[in-house]
Amino acid sequence: MAGALDAILEIFSWVGFSAAGIFGLMGVVMWAADGSWLPAQAYLDDDGVTARWIDADGEVNSARLTDVDAEALAGAERADIWYRHGWRDRMRTTPRPPHLRLLWGLSAGGFAVGAVSGIVSLVALFVRG
Repeated sequence: MAGALDAILEIFSWVGFSAAGIFGLMGVVMWAADGSWLPAQAYLDDDGVTARWIDADGEVNSARLTDVDAEALAGAERADIWYRHGWRDRMRTTPRPPHLRLLWGLSAGGFAVGAVSGIVSLVALFVRG
């Protein structure tokens, strides 16, 4: 019985730490590839689907909102946005891509599984003597 428990705990620790490393690496790559986004105050047109803002260089930009963003900002005159530094007419309503939070969460979850199984394995080792 002890051998089976040790094998299961070792498998969970390997899988957990491997998943943490893989998802963490994917998160870092996504974060680096995302580039620099700067905050701005955008004014929404009367149609409710076009946002206009002035960037750090003093240039006026405009972009069409996605259906989800247009629904979330319905009736608003202004919105806090993030625009892509060095690009024209690229914006979003979140500072980071939504998938990045998922990758960080999966990485943290994998690390937690690996750490818990490692700690339980050490406790079982000392309990058995």
